[in-house]
Amino acid sequence: MAKYIAQIIVLGAQVVGRAFARALKQEIAASQEAAKRAGGGPEGARRAAANASTGVTLEEAMQILNIDKLEPEKIQKNYEHLFTVNDKAKGGSFYLQSKIVRAKERIDAEFKQKQAKEQTQSKDTS
Repeated sequence: MAKYIAQIIVLGAQVVGRAFARALKQEIAASQEAAKRAGGGPEGARRAAANASTGVTLEEAMQILNIDKLEPEKIQKNYEHLFTVNDKAKGGSFYLQSKIVRAKERIDAEFKQKQAKEQTQSKDTS
């Protein structure tokens, strides 16, 4: 009986180990692909940091807020509408409301980074 239990434990550990290794490989591949899409270098690192802090990529944020371009007026209008519609008091979803807030935060982070970059460039040209 002990022999069978030991075999089950060893077999289970092997299965879990293989699954963990496969998941790790997939995560590394996804991370490398994201870095390629982000542009690599300092710009890619900046985007990766913004994505990590909000948990949403810029593309996802734009999809959540249903926008095609980064237009502050349209972003604010869509944000307010979606936030209000998904108010829990009105029968909405707190989860969706939190995703909307994170999307707005991610887009705001993008605007702040662009402003900082423009200020740096204007100082360099002066």
